[in-house]
Amino acid sequence: MSPDLHYILLLFGLFVVPRLLVRLRIPSAVTSLGLGMLAGALGFFHDDSTIGLLSTFGIVALFLSAGLELDLQELKRGAFLLSVHLGLLLLGVFLVAWAFTEWFRLEFRPSLIIALALLSPSTGFILDSLGGWNFTQREAAWVRSMALAAELLALAALFGVTQSTSTQTFVLSTLCLVGLVVAIPPLFRFFAVHIAPYAPRTEFAFLLMTAVVCAFVTRKLGVYYLVGAFLVGVVARRFRERLPDLSSQRILHAVEDFGMVFTPFYFFAAGLKLKPQELGWDALACAAVFLAILLPARVFQVAALQRYFLTETLTAGLRLGVATLPTLVFALVLTGILRESYAVPEALLGGIVIYTLVVTLLPGFLVAKRGGADDTPRDGALGESARSTFEPAEQLVAKT
Repeated sequence: MSPDLHYILLLFGLFVVPRLLVRLRIPSAVTSLGLGMLAGALGFFHDDSTIGLLSTFGIVALFLSAGLELDLQELKRGAFLLSVHLGLLLLGVFLVAWAFTEWFRLEFRPSLIIALALLSPSTGFILDSLGGWNFTQREAAWVRSMALAAELLALAALFGVTQSTSTQTFVLSTLCLVGLVVAIPPLFRFFAVHIAPYAPRTEFAFLLMTAVVCAFVTRKLGVYYLVGAFLVGVVARRFRERLPDLSSQRILHAVEDFGMVFTPFYFFAAGLKLKPQELGWDALACAAVFLAILLPARVFQVAALQRYFLTETLTAGLRLGVATLPTLVFALVLTGILRESYAVPEALLGGIVIYTLVVTLLPGFLVAKRGGADDTPRDGALGESARSTFEPAEQLVAKT
């Protein structure tokens, strides 16, 4: 079979087969991952540079979109409630990391990465799926804010863990990251003043180019592409008053459409990297332990916060807890870092992948809409809903 035919079959598989299986409530990302595993087992596309480049565009689009969705004012309105959630998440990360150092005799740094992989929600995946889940605007705003806040914490923790090998490395990496933060706004201003007026409708190309460049910079630092892409999205969102087209609904939809084309290649490439020996009986046993302990803990934590602070019913809280379970993107990224940089048992890597597949599939069966169009608003449309979501918690704080 010629290489050209391989790529034609790949395009058919990534853009047609997942759409067919969505009817069975299997997310397209999971199907793409499975196709990658199948292709890897058959010996196709190993070390294929084209697939690698396309997958990079996919992960950049995912985290650029998540950064563009971040509304700091929305998070500030629920600061108290979100800080409690993040405190519990951070405590859980350290407890899980401690358990791995004790039981598997791993170093603390890879143990922390494993804990982040198991507990960090994949915001891009959750936001893309939110419209297909059966939530009110108020509930959707809560899921959105909690996922974005958790992603901020996870990215900061990932940067600290990967760059803390020495004081010199940490200082230099921090300076480089601060340099990016300082350099991006002037770059946007230059584009707004000297390019945009003379080259209309180039905002998307400029935003994507900047995200790709910053993603490669952070990849060189050892924190993968996602930090740079997310950072560009956040800065673009903050820059919307000077150049509103840079974070308009048109640009958001363009980034989402771009991600729909290239994100499947990221999951396919991640499936290619999975080894058959990583998915044996030992991996299944590890995944069963993770699911038995972490799944109910994560769901009931969200339900308890909803019940105590927002006086929601336990059933409503449990549904929201299920919606925050997916860890697919973060788990795959961190599993790749563990595979490349640390001596982690293959059973653990496979256990993480199986665990994340299960928790990513669950919302589609437990909280998905029975039918109807995707009517969940995105971006600023959730602002008022988010405000009403956090008012009970703010009133409780004021009373106490």
